[in-house]
Amino acid sequence: MSKTSLLSIVIPVYNEEGNVTLLTENIDRGLEGYQYEIIYIDDCSTDNTRKEIKELKHPKVILVELRKNYGQSSAIAAGIDTAKGDYIITMDGDLQNDPSDLPAMLDKLIEEDLDMITGIRQKRKDNFVRTLPSKIANFIIRKTTGLHITDHGCAIKIFTAETAKGLKLYGEMHRFISLVTFMNGARISEMPVKHHARQFGVSKYGLGRTFKVINDLLLILFQRKYLQKPIYLFGNIGLTFAGIGMLINIYLLVIKLLGEDIWGRPLLILGVLMVVMGIQFFTVGIIIDLLMKTYYESQDKRPYNLRKVTTFEN
Repeated sequence: MSKTSLLSIVIPVYNEEGNVTLLTENIDRGLEGYQYEIIYIDDCSTDNTRKEIKELKHPKVILVELRKNYGQSSAIAAGIDTAKGDYIITMDGDLQNDPSDLPAMLDKLIEEDLDMITGIRQKRKDNFVRTLPSKIANFIIRKTTGLHITDHGCAIKIFTAETAKGLKLYGEMHRFISLVTFMNGARISEMPVKHHARQFGVSKYGLGRTFKVINDLLLILFQRKYLQKPIYLFGNIGLTFAGIGMLINIYLLVIKLLGEDIWGRPLLILGVLMVVMGIQFFTVGIIIDLLMKTYYESQDKRPYNLRKVTTFEN
C-alpha cells in the first residue's frame, strides 16, 4: 500500500465525550507515516463531544455537525460525502475498534484487489443484548444471500472511494453496509480485528432497535431479489391465491350441479375472497413494475454498476 494515498477516516459520534481525544491519539499512532484525514460527524450530541473535538485543534481533524439527530446511517453518509480520500475507513467512536488494525487491512485490500474489507471482532466485549440479534441477522444474511461474512455488525471497514461513494444509506442500513456493498457488485473480504470494552459513555443499542434492524433487513432482501422484477413476487402470490380460489369455486360449482345448496357456505366466501386477493396482488405487481421502470428511466439510471474500466495502451 502506497503511503502517499489519502485515507479518510469517517467516525460518527453521539455523546462520546471522553472518547474522541483518546481515539484521535490512537489513530495518530496506528497510522503513523500515512496521509489521512479524520472526519468526526457529530449527530447532535447533548454532551461536550463537539467542544472536545474543537479543543483538539488537530490539523487532520474535520468536524461535521448535523442539525439534529439523524441516526448513524445518515451520519456515516454525511462523512462519506465529505471524504476526499482514495480509501474511506469507517469506525465507531467508542474506542472499541483499534486503529492499529488498519495498516494490515489496507494491505489486504490492495494486494487482493478488493473493493471493501471488514473486520471480524475477536473476543467481542459486548453483552448478550447486543450479540444475540447480531448473530441472528448474520445467520439470516448468510442463508438468504450467499454472502458469507462472519460479522456484519463490525464497524471497522475500509472501502475504495468509488465503492463508498456509491452507497445509499438510510434507516438502520449502516448495520448492513457489507450486504449493500455486495449487492452493488463489490468484491469483499474480511479479517480478524481486535475489540475492546467501552471505557466511557454508554451503548446506544437496545432491544428496541432490533425491530428496525429486522425491517431494514427484509427491505434489503426484497431489493436484492425483486427490485428489478417485482411482478415475480406479487404476481406469483396473486396467481397462487387466485388459483386456490378458482379450485374452491370449481368444487362448489360441481356440488351445486349435483343438487347441493352452496349458498351461505364459508367456503364460498373464502373462494371469492381468494380470487379477489389474487387479482389485487397481481395488479399491485404490475403497478410496482411500472414504478420501477419510471425510477430507472426518468433519472437515466442503469440497472447495473461498473466496478472499474481498465484500458491497455501501448
